[in-house]
Amino acid sequence: MAEGFHFLHTMLRVSDLEKSVKFYTEHMAMKELRRRDVPDGKYTLVFVGYGHEPEHAVVELTYNYGVDKYEIGTAFGHLAIGMPDVYGVCAKLKEAGAKVTREPGPVQFGTTVIAFVEDPDGYKIELIQRA
Repeated sequence: MAEGFHFLHTMLRVSDLEKSVKFYTEHMAMKELRRRDVPDGKYTLVFVGYGHEPEHAVVELTYNYGVDKYEIGTAFGHLAIGMPDVYGVCAKLKEAGAKVTREPGPVQFGTTVIAFVEDPDGYKIELIQRA
């Protein structure tokens, strides 16, 4: 079942995007790989890492407009796993009794097919369809 699966990124919510980008790029020696501002969704994403997915896992820094502080415990967002068939994997997960918290389908404001599931402890995992 693991063929075609790749660990893609870990998402962290940040209160000061540029300060966080500076930390990861200057202090952790990562590179800013890409940036996406989504005004309609009121958020900005910056991906940083040592190389591009799927060869390297990266960190997704998410800035939600107007949020200037997160409590410890709410800053962690999710793990992301790339795979060729999100629909099929979700069906198998449901059969196995796993909790699918966001059914497979296109992301809002885009076309990428995603889904969210929870692990046994309630940690969120985003499934992202990749060819």
